[in-house]
Amino acid sequence: MEGQKIKQLSVLQSLKGYRGSSQVMVYVILVFLLMLAEILLPGYLKLTHVAGILRLASFMGIAAIGQNLAILTGGIDLSIANTITFANVIAAQIMMGKNENMFAALLAVTCMGILVGLVNGIGIQWLKIPPFIMTLGVGTVIQGIFLIYTKGAPKGNAAPLLRSICGQSWLGIGSGIMFIWIFMAVVTAVILKRTPYGRKIYSVGINEESARFSGIHVGRLIFSVYLISAIIASVTGFLLVGYTGTSFLDVGSSYNTKTIAAVIIGGTAITGGKGGYIGTVAGAVIMTILDDFLTIVSIPEAGRQIMQGIIIVLLVLIYSRDKKNGAR
Repeated sequence: MEGQKIKQLSVLQSLKGYRGSSQVMVYVILVFLLMLAEILLPGYLKLTHVAGILRLASFMGIAAIGQNLAILTGGIDLSIANTITFANVIAAQIMMGKNENMFAALLAVTCMGILVGLVNGIGIQWLKIPPFIMTLGVGTVIQGIFLIYTKGAPKGNAAPLLRSICGQSWLGIGSGIMFIWIFMAVVTAVILKRTPYGRKIYSVGINEESARFSGIHVGRLIFSVYLISAIIASVTGFLLVGYTGTSFLDVGSSYNTKTIAAVIIGGTAITGGKGGYIGTVAGAVIMTILDDFLTIVSIPEAGRQIMQGIIIVLLVLIYSRDKKNGAR
């Protein structure tokens, strides 16, 4: 009994110390990056250009919500990319450019996301398959399904209303997708910081065994996290149709790497239990700025991917060292 109390106290102490420290630094990095971009490319911080960056970052930021939750529990979701693509394909084919088909398309991709989340959750929690393997396998299956479904040639296009929300700027300074992201970001941050559900996520990420001893139903929590992640990924695919105007078989291909990078850059520990979505917001913007900047200076896609990989590895090393130093 005494040992159980010590474990519960350890979890509570860890929660107090683990939130927020790295998330402050990421905003310092963001400001520095913006200043550097303006020095190297005068005019980079024009309001219209910044609005365009935020519009692009919105899709990554929304998709990163699910990834953030998964990583906070000590897991990872590698099915996000192909879930986004399949949802994108389904939504475009159902909408066929008609506003009246938007709700049916959203309902269809949400059901698809629920199915993916159920499969991931069952595999991870009840079959005890590691999240990395389970979500990678599910993502690969999804890829095969949408290739068969489309026969390599996706059809359909976005409804005009969805295009106006996700693909067009309002007064040249904003867009509907940015406000959707802001709303979802606020909700996510409040859930993680102010609700029992959020505290349970941190507890499981810090020490799953201690969380179980403290009365948390770890299985249900992890199951819910992967269900939420899949639903959010499917909604992201739906929203991306409004930005691109039609569907593409590679529209979500980079989202595994980018969402993981945004979460890690935002200060969330890859081992779980530390960080939060407030930092991930800045991480998504930083990733978008880096991609945009490297594109402007004519760095090819291969070079951009190399840069993203290096950034992820370096930040994992830095945050891991910081975590070890803080534990001393």
